[in-house]
Amino acid sequence: MPVFERLQLALHTAADRPVVLGAGVFALLLVWWTTSWRLTRTVVTIAHEGGHAVSAVLAGRGLTGIRLHADTSGVTHTTGAGRGIGLVLTFLGGYPAPSLLGLSGAVLVAADRADVLLWIVTGLLVATLIHIRNGFGVVAVVGTGGMTGAVAYAAPPDVRIVCATALCWFLLFGGLRAVRELQRGRRNGRHRDSDADQLARLTGLPGGMWAALFWLLSTAALIIASWVLLIRI
Repeated sequence: MPVFERLQLALHTAADRPVVLGAGVFALLLVWWTTSWRLTRTVVTIAHEGGHAVSAVLAGRGLTGIRLHADTSGVTHTTGAGRGIGLVLTFLGGYPAPSLLGLSGAVLVAADRADVLLWIVTGLLVATLIHIRNGFGVVAVVGTGGMTGAVAYAAPPDVRIVCATALCWFLLFGGLRAVRELQRGRRNGRHRDSDADQLARLTGLPGGMWAALFWLLSTAALIIASWVLLIRI
């Protein structure tokens, strides 16, 4: 089948999924509009710090706490060697986490398991709450977990599908914007202690290379998830 015909078929298939498209447009607007992004970015930060935490534990490091701040930044504290593969994996796990979580959620939504996704997210937030070490972080995690838990428990099936789909799109678009902000901040001389710069100091490879890797992973996750949500289901 020629490329043009494949594109037409893909667009026609996507047009038959107004719920998925509508949720995607809504999530994109939340991420694109600066005001709404500032209000919702903490959700992406929670996923980001959760990525650090999971990577640290899987790499055999100790997890001592997570702090979330009102400026939407965060930090994950771990114990272990000050160099080596474990620390590299810990720093590597942050920026791709929101996008990979969004992609995993898209697979569940496509399999008609939106309720499972919402319960998994709620469970992950409860696990995160155990390690939160500041007041704002507690409020942010409890608020986010309360919303996902309430939708999973009490919302009608159609509402669960819409909310789960919008959450997937938000994590995918939000993960990509967070990487864009990282790259812009590094160009402007900010973010000198960013994950990319920490990885550069640990490995000797340029920080720009690590930032490009984050961009590649986030973009790939968005493309694959879009295919799963708009074409495959």
